[in-house]
Amino acid sequence: MGNSITEYWAYYHPDFFSDNNYCGRGISGQTSAQMLVRFYDDVVALHPKAVVIMAGTNDVAHNDYWVSPNQVVENVIAMCNIAKANNIIPIISSIPPCKEFPWRKEIKNVGRTIVNINKKLKDYATVNQIEYIDYHSALADEQLGLPKSLSDDGCHPNADTYFIMENMVMKVIKNVLK
Repeated sequence: MGNSITEYWAYYHPDFFSDNNYCGRGISGQTSAQMLVRFYDDVVALHPKAVVIMAGTNDVAHNDYWVSPNQVVENVIAMCNIAKANNIIPIISSIPPCKEFPWRKEIKNVGRTIVNINKKLKDYATVNQIEYIDYHSALADEQLGLPKSLSDDGCHPNADTYFIMENMVMKVIKNVLK
């Protein structure tokens, strides 16, 4: 469940999804609030055993309007609660690194804002015994962005970067489904 990062993942690596019986539910440009609205139709109605939730990039980018970092976390928590209420195991992923949005260059401190939201997401996951996938720490450069070797625009992973993410997510999914 996610935004363009998830949408592109399913586009670049369709076999990863089909071979593992996964469903990529990413919609480019969506905020965590928009993902929350479609969570029932795009997740619950499919009756998965688990859901990986990656949300927040477009909230930080103010794609629709300014959203507080706490509201991003609250939206992810709401998705986790809906998942649990429907016997779906939630898995929270960090917001991947990005130091600047190519489409919103006027927004400052992007990397630091993402780090702060990720800390809150990880803290929530830890307290509630929810698995957390830390793509950010694995992919970020010293400027808290995606290095050129991993991204063409500094925000979206390139096709090869998804291989790194796949190794990480597979370990977590196998662990929660054992």
